[in-house]
Amino acid sequence: MPAPHERRRAQLGHELVGRELDAALVTDLVNVRYLTGFTGSNAALLVTVEGGATLATDGRYGDQAAQQCGDLERLISRTLPSVLLDTLTSRATLRCGVETHVLTVDEHAAIAEQAREHPGWVLSSLDRAVEGLREVKDAAEVAALRQACAISTSALAGLLAAPLAGRTERAIARDLERRMYELDAEAIAFDSIVASGPHSAIPHHDPTQRAVVAGDLLKIDFGARYEGYHADCTRTVVIGSAADWQREIYAAVAQAQQAGVDALGVDVPVADVDAAARDALDRSGYLEHFTTGLGHGVGLQIHEAPFVAKRHPGRIRSHTALTIEPGVYLPGRGGVRIEDTLLVTDEGAAVLTTTTKDLLVLD
Repeated sequence: MPAPHERRRAQLGHELVGRELDAALVTDLVNVRYLTGFTGSNAALLVTVEGGATLATDGRYGDQAAQQCGDLERLISRTLPSVLLDTLTSRATLRCGVETHVLTVDEHAAIAEQAREHPGWVLSSLDRAVEGLREVKDAAEVAALRQACAISTSALAGLLAAPLAGRTERAIARDLERRMYELDAEAIAFDSIVASGPHSAIPHHDPTQRAVVAGDLLKIDFGARYEGYHADCTRTVVIGSAADWQREIYAAVAQAQQAGVDALGVDVPVADVDAAARDALDRSGYLEHFTTGLGHGVGLQIHEAPFVAKRHPGRIRSHTALTIEPGVYLPGRGGVRIEDTLLVTDEGAAVLTTTTKDLLVLD
């Protein structure tokens, strides 16, 4: 059976056939990693419709490329796109897709000038073909996502078992991150958000030296990275005792999150998932206080396709990993967000971040 990266390159080859392209020049490093396993900071990949693949990197990564991509032809150069296109100069005609969404103006001008030296060559946009492939997770990706989520939720459980009142947001964030590293995370998925009291009304708050006090909502948005794959989870708790308004907005967010999760399914329009959660918040009277997106794909990047929004034209595909994360944010008072990473399959939507979503009132 072909290895995961070989299968992914074969899938890209099928995409090239459908797009009437002869080759793809992949310059986005995340896409290069997805197709080859290479994790260095400088690389490009050429994939041909016939099944060939050549990786180019610079001299710093020669040994690493040999270790991680021993099945590929490899080139060492400082002019990566150029040296890859040079391997195709024997072709009188060439239709090559390039990642126009990540190339700089100067980079595109350079390869366009190189193509003009060959009258039969045409460059066109690859139109995020690799990102489209990445929406559907294979078994290796699912395993890494599950482990990233397990590390994350285990770390949160340890954090919430200790007293939080009197500790600063920054200290809580560093404690949570330390716990993730101790559980074998290779990195944190993103800068942890720990927001207390009125700060919890700020969707993406940077932790400060504010100390948590009784009566605070405490919003924690965090995740671990494992083998390149990211977890994303948010839980909101109350410190000391919960006021009626806090319980009310928590219930509204919980209902909206469950509505979004329940709407997930293979071939369901992405826009319908967004509508289900927003309709729930509208019924509770809090829709105007939901000021962010409902969710996003998650994988080799913390934010990747599909982005859950009312204008998304696509449908949910089997084995898509994504988040559902509605929130209510009351400026100057506090806010609640509940977020899970989920995997959608033909059997339904499985929650990977399995920490309780009951409202916790903690010391």
